[in-house]
Amino acid sequence: MTPIPDELLSLVQKPARYIGREWNAIVKDPRGAALRWALCFPDIYDVGIAHLGLRVLYHILNQVEDVVCERVFLPWPDYRALLESTGSPLCSLENQLPLDTFDVVGFSLQYELSYPAVLEMLRLGGIAARARDRGERDPLVIAGGPCALNPEPLADFLDAVCLGDGEDVVLEITECVRQGRSAGAGRGELLRELARIEGLYVPGLYSVEYGADGRVRCIEPQSGVPPVVTRRFVRDLDAAAFPTRPIVPYVEAVHDRVAIEVSRGCTRGCRFCHAGMTYRPVRERTPDTIVRLARESIDATGYDEVSLLSLSTADYSQIEPLCDALLEEFDGQHVSLSLPSLRVDSFSVALCEKVSRVRKSGITLAPEAGTQRLRDVINKPVTDSHIEEAVRAAFAAGHQSVKAYFMIGLPTETEADLEGIIGVLEHIRRLADAMKVRRRGPVVNVSLATFVPKPHTPFQWEPMTPIEEARRRQRFVVNGASPKHFRVRWHDAEQGLVEAILARGDRRLGPVLQRVAGAGGGMEAWSEYFSLERWLAAMDAERLDPRLYAGEWPENATLPWDHLSTGVRREFLLGERRRSRQGVTTPDCRVDGCQGCGGFCENGR
Repeated sequence: MTPIPDELLSLVQKPARYIGREWNAIVKDPRGAALRWALCFPDIYDVGIAHLGLRVLYHILNQVEDVVCERVFLPWPDYRALLESTGSPLCSLENQLPLDTFDVVGFSLQYELSYPAVLEMLRLGGIAARARDRGERDPLVIAGGPCALNPEPLADFLDAVCLGDGEDVVLEITECVRQGRSAGAGRGELLRELARIEGLYVPGLYSVEYGADGRVRCIEPQSGVPPVVTRRFVRDLDAAAFPTRPIVPYVEAVHDRVAIEVSRGCTRGCRFCHAGMTYRPVRERTPDTIVRLARESIDATGYDEVSLLSLSTADYSQIEPLCDALLEEFDGQHVSLSLPSLRVDSFSVALCEKVSRVRKSGITLAPEAGTQRLRDVINKPVTDSHIEEAVRAAFAAGHQSVKAYFMIGLPTETEADLEGIIGVLEHIRRLADAMKVRRRGPVVNVSLATFVPKPHTPFQWEPMTPIEEARRRQRFVVNGASPKHFRVRWHDAEQGLVEAILARGDRRLGPVLQRVAGAGGGMEAWSEYFSLERWLAAMDAERLDPRLYAGEWPENATLPWDHLSTGVRREFLLGERRRSRQGVTTPDCRVDGCQGCGGFCENGR
C-alpha cells in the first residue's frame, strides 16, 4: 500500500493537515535508523499539533542520532474516507511512512472519549487492535499521558503503558527495544524486559478476576513482575529537555503560540482534580531558564505570544520577577505574554494586566461552586470576597466582561448551591453596573462543566449525577441567568456519563470500545459525532451495566487501578473524602506544611 498522492489532497478540507513539511519539522532518513518511533495523537492535527507533551517527546527522540521519530494524527472523516477508498494506509507526516512500519507506536491519552480513536488509528495503520494478535515484527503499541494512570479499558490493545512523566522513560524504552531487537529477542521476552523499567506497566503480564457483584475482585501479576507499578516523575524540571524550535503549523491550531511550562504539579488539593493529585510534587523552572527558552522559541518561530503554562501559574514562586524579566526581554518586539491558569484573586488580575501591555488577555474566574459550603467540600480556596476583588480589579482595568467556570453535580450539591451560582453571576452584573462598565455583550461568559469522578482523586468513589438530573440542574442555572447579561455554555451530560465510565473502567470495556469504533465511533470526542446510543448498545451487547461504573463505589472496593500508583497514598485520598463530607478544608502544603499525601515530596511522608 502507498500513501495518498498529493494531487488527491484537493478533495479534502485543510490538506495542510496531512502534508507535513512545516517550519521546524525534523525529517531524518529512516533507512539508516536503528529504531523508528511514531508519536500518535488520537485527535485531529489542529488539536494535537499544539500539545506540549508531544512536542517535548518529539524533540527528545529526534536528538538521538540513530532514532527516527515522526508524527501521526487522527484524520478528519473526509480524509479517512479517502484512505479507505484508495486502499492507502494511515501514514506519518515527515516521511509518509505507513504506521505498521514503525518499531514503536506511542499514543498520548489526554481524554477518555478519544479511546475509540486509538483503535481507529491502529485499524487505518494496518496494526492488529489486540496486543495478543500482533506478530513478532509488528510495532510495540505504548501509551502515556494523564489517562494512562487508569489504562484498563485499553489494556487489551496496549503492549505497555508509561505512567507519569515521559522525558526520561522514552529514552529507556528506546534503548531496551533497540538492544532487544538487536539480540533477536522475541516479543514476549522484550515485554518482560520493558516491565523492568520503572514506571512502565505491561498489562499482558497481569490478570484480573471479578467478583459476584460485578466489581474487580483481585489483580494478579505474573511471576517476576512488580505487584504495583509506580509512576515516573522528573525531579529537576529545570534540567529537563524542552524544545525551543517548536513546529509551526500551516493551519490554525487550537493554541497557536509559544508555550513554556514554568512548573509542574499543584498542592492546592482540589478534591475533584486529577492533575492536582497525580502531578505532585511541585517542580519549577528558574526564571533565567524560562526567559532563555522563550527567547530561543520566539527567534525560531516568529510567534508573537508566549504562554506561561502550569496548573496554577500565579502559584509559581517567582512569578513577578519572571514576568518583569520577560517584559524586559521582549520590550519593543510586540510579543505578548499570556497567563492562562490563574487564581481567583486581585493579585492574579493585577498580574494579568501587568503582562497584557501588547494584547489584553481575558480574565477567567474558576469558583467551581456557587456557595462557600460547597467550595469547602471540594477544597477550593476561593471566597466570595476573592471573587468580588478579582471582578472589581478586572473591570477597573478596562475589561468589559469576564469568564467564569462552574461545575454541576459535585458531591453534596443542593438546590441552594445552584442558586448560589446564579447569585454569583448576579453579583458580578451588579458590580459592572455600579462601576459603569460599558459593554457590548454579556458581562459574564459562563461555562458549566459536569462533575466526572476521576481515578486517583479523593472523589474517585463518588457517583456521577444521572443524565436527566444533570440536565435539570443545567436548565436551572441557564433559566436563572438572563441571556441579556450572561452567555452560558455547558458540557453535554451524555458525554460526561461515558467519560465517567471510561475513567473508572476495567478491562471488560475493551470489547465495548471495539464495538463503538467498529460502528463508526472513531471521533467520539467531537460532540457532532458522539452517540450515546452507540455506547449503550455496545455495553448492552457485552452485558455491562453503565451504573456499575458511574454509580457510587464502596470505599473498600478493589479499584481497577489499585496496582498503579501515583505516589499519593490511598489513606490520604480516603481522609480527604471524609473531610469533604464534614466541610473541612485541607491547607496548601507549600504554605502550611506537609499534609502527608505521600506524593514524592522532600518530606517523604
